[in-house]
Amino acid sequence: MLTPSMEDYLEKIYELMNEKGYARVSDIANSLAVQPSSVTKMIQKLDENNYVTYEKYRGIVLTTRGQRLGRLMKERHRMLAEFLRMLGVAEETIQKDVEGIEHHVSKKTLDSLQALVLFFGEHPQYMAEFQAFRAKRQQESREDED
Repeated sequence: MLTPSMEDYLEKIYELMNEKGYARVSDIANSLAVQPSSVTKMIQKLDENNYVTYEKYRGIVLTTRGQRLGRLMKERHRMLAEFLRMLGVAEETIQKDVEGIEHHVSKKTLDSLQALVLFFGEHPQYMAEFQAFRAKRQQESREDED
């Protein structure tokens, strides 16, 4: 498994704060499957970069900058998951693939994917045509294998 990035931490803190109203080091460590000491080090970096305010034993608070980036990471994650669902990717594969994609794709590509997701959302008839096209290709592929 890859080591969580600064963006992963901000996304998780943002998520926890929206769910519980707070984010503790232990919650973050459990959610990201890392050691509490790793969380503490990253929180200190996030504090130095003005994404969070952190006081030992008192807690973590996202700054305005941290909230903005955390929300952006969450929205990006959600959009990529929706895009993969549109492509017919299995649910059990989606989260793993989103984690692999979201930090390695350019902003321009993400913007294009977002536009495509929005387009299909506003024009379900084209989504249905795409799904029929995809099903036909899969059937032809299976026939070729036989």
